[in-house]
Amino acid sequence: MMFWRSVVGKLWFTILLLVSFVLFLLTVLLLEFFENYHIKETEGSLTNLASNMAHFVEDQELEIGLQISWELLDDVTGAMVIKNENEWYYSPEIPESLELPVSFFLEDTELSKVLEQQKTAKKIVEIPLSKGDSSILIIGVPIANLAGETGAVYIFQSLQAVQETTESTTKFILLAAGIAIILTTIFAFFLLTRITAPLRKMREAVVEAARGKFDTKVPILTRDEIGELATAFNQMGRQLKFNMNALSQEKEQLSSILSSMADGVITFNRDGTILITNPPAERFLQHWYFTLEGKSVQAEAVPQDVMELFQWAVDMEQEQVGEFSIQGRHWVVIVSPLYNNTFIRGAVAVVRDMTEERQLDKLRKDFIANVSHELRTPISMLQGYSEAIVDDIAETTEEKKEMARVIYDESLRMGRLVNELLDLARMEAGHIQLTSDHVEIDSYVQRIIRKFQGLAKEKGIQLLYEHDLKYSTYFFDPDRIEQVLTNLIDNAIRHTPESGIVKLIAKTDDQNFHVEVSDSGSGISEEDLPFVFERFYKADKARTRGRSGTGLGLAIARNIIQAHKGDITVQSKLDHGTTFSFQIPRMGE
Repeated sequence: MMFWRSVVGKLWFTILLLVSFVLFLLTVLLLEFFENYHIKETEGSLTNLASNMAHFVEDQELEIGLQISWELLDDVTGAMVIKNENEWYYSPEIPESLELPVSFFLEDTELSKVLEQQKTAKKIVEIPLSKGDSSILIIGVPIANLAGETGAVYIFQSLQAVQETTESTTKFILLAAGIAIILTTIFAFFLLTRITAPLRKMREAVVEAARGKFDTKVPILTRDEIGELATAFNQMGRQLKFNMNALSQEKEQLSSILSSMADGVITFNRDGTILITNPPAERFLQHWYFTLEGKSVQAEAVPQDVMELFQWAVDMEQEQVGEFSIQGRHWVVIVSPLYNNTFIRGAVAVVRDMTEERQLDKLRKDFIANVSHELRTPISMLQGYSEAIVDDIAETTEEKKEMARVIYDESLRMGRLVNELLDLARMEAGHIQLTSDHVEIDSYVQRIIRKFQGLAKEKGIQLLYEHDLKYSTYFFDPDRIEQVLTNLIDNAIRHTPESGIVKLIAKTDDQNFHVEVSDSGSGISEEDLPFVFERFYKADKARTRGRSGTGLGLAIARNIIQAHKGDITVQSKLDHGTTFSFQIPRMGE
């Protein structure tokens, strides 16, 4: 079945059918020609013979003319001379199969014209024989001046010899046609094989090119059109390889540019489907997904406000600008239409995180106020209690010791504040020194958690620990990371109500050490969320001085994680708790 579908099979069948059809027409025409030719030759020969016999009978006496006429006949030819209806003469050696009654000649419409109208007549008649029917050619020629009467000479001969000659010719022609078909088949297969061999090579090369192997070459076996086709294919393969390499380089360059951009880029199709995003844009979408409170969304979904900007940009064919606040972060989105020649084929959105700019504006306004607030209380207390001692307001020794203890505690608090400010300044200046070592993760984390078990039990809080450690040890500065974990766990416990849950999850993989500290506390408002890692930040504005820290713990924690080349993030909703996450990469060991 595959043979008939191939080019060789189709071309061979076409050539064979064409040759067979031509040979069939040629055979039919040749057979018809040879049959007519033999009959006409026999007819002409018999007509001349009949004319000669009529001439001899006319010019000689009847007996002598008949004797001469009979000498002209051969073994397969018969003749009859009719003088009148009552007198006629048969040739002496006429074959028995050719003995026809005189009535046949006198009553036949065509043959009787010789006697009646003195016209030459001819006719082919069929007579039954023991071996089948046979055709007889009869020629009639009138005889004039036959003793004052008009007679006729009828000469007749069987066409069986002509039929045998025709059959022999037919066999010869059929044999020649069969030989021609066999030779045509052999020649066609030889020719088609030479034609299709380079085509098969080209097909294999095309299959390899479809798999991406554009350096596949087709051997040039001939210098004809197929050879030119192979040359053109090889040139096309080289050009395709060059173009694909150029496209790959352009794609890699575009991907590198997009990945290294600080701004997010989202490319939309005409129907709003996301085509391309870069890491900053994905972070923007992740923040938006977190605000959906567990609603199922498609992976290509984008915020409704961004889709509105996209629709306006496409409909109005103008750049659109919008600003959004998601999870306390401020984003500016610029959507511009993309054109394909003269038609809009989509749009590109540039997402810029303006949170730091907004934070800088706010911090610039709040920094002096925060520092003044933190220093004013201990300075006022130092001033007030020292004046009381100087003015002898304290009468007893115990009162003086109590005032001195307050002055001492407040001086320690100012010292801690100043030291933490100095530490934070050194960290931000890049002067932090890490003393990294191999740490057994499980025992390390459990030791830190045990420090807070008493405080958690006192407040009725469940302190849970989960881990998924592909590697049991990791390389980092244990003292600095303990400082980070202590700050996060302490904040979680202090902001979680009774019967709440604080959970720490530790994970290690081939690239990073992940830690999550989550609580079921009151959470952080969206407007405060961008500032949790800034110095002097305090989410609980109403907490008392006795419970309050310096507001520098999370800022120090962020700098420690950044010194480890890691990243720390926070996600929170009011009344749904807070989750602090950080990860540090595997450092040189």
